[in-house]
Amino acid sequence: MSGAGVSDFLGYWVAEGERYVKRGDYDWMAAQVPGRRVLEIGCGPGFSTQALAACGLSVLVLDALTECLAAAQARTAGQDVRFLAVDLTAVDASQRQIISEFAPETVVCWLMGAPSGITGAQLSDAGQAVIAYREKLHRLVAELAASLPTVSALHLVDRTVIPWQAKDIGRDTLVGYHAGKTLRDLPFHAERRNALYRKLEDTAADLAQIRKTHPALKGAVATLASLLAERKI
Repeated sequence: MSGAGVSDFLGYWVAEGERYVKRGDYDWMAAQVPGRRVLEIGCGPGFSTQALAACGLSVLVLDALTECLAAAQARTAGQDVRFLAVDLTAVDASQRQIISEFAPETVVCWLMGAPSGITGAQLSDAGQAVIAYREKLHRLVAELAASLPTVSALHLVDRTVIPWQAKDIGRDTLVGYHAGKTLRDLPFHAERRNALYRKLEDTAADLAQIRKTHPALKGAVATLASLLAERKI
């Protein structure tokens, strides 16, 4: 768990983020982003923002946690990145104007998370609170993207657990899941070719925990699940 407080959350994601950077995971995510102007929803400690900026992209970052914005700002000093404190559940008119004037071409939302004090996560709930939080926020992200006429693509990445040998079937599952929840009745569509998985090289302890919490998933591994949705023409 990433902890109930913001400091615990940031500490957890700094450690996780350093692992992602070392493996090239953020570079892999950033390489899939089309366009030149990117609206990033949720930045954590800023490793994702750093990867986007390293690709030469112009980035506007939205995050409700000022501590995350400060960490990301320090990590991307001198790059073409702007920051805005925004709660997606209550975007006001002035914030929406700033976002609209930025004219993003792509909206990205990677590894959606928050302190457990926000998500309501408990050790006893088997991850259900985090799942509900993710579904709610992904939907809000998609609705925001749909409301911005300059946006032509939406890129979602999250960590999940799958039997690696079933990853091709999983691509159809990933498309169907987001089509039925995140993108439902919105002007975006997702295709199988834009649903990708990347295996995470976790430690033996990580794998043991995965198999403990997902006993039905023989051969289960932690993966990054990536989906690029495009605006319908």
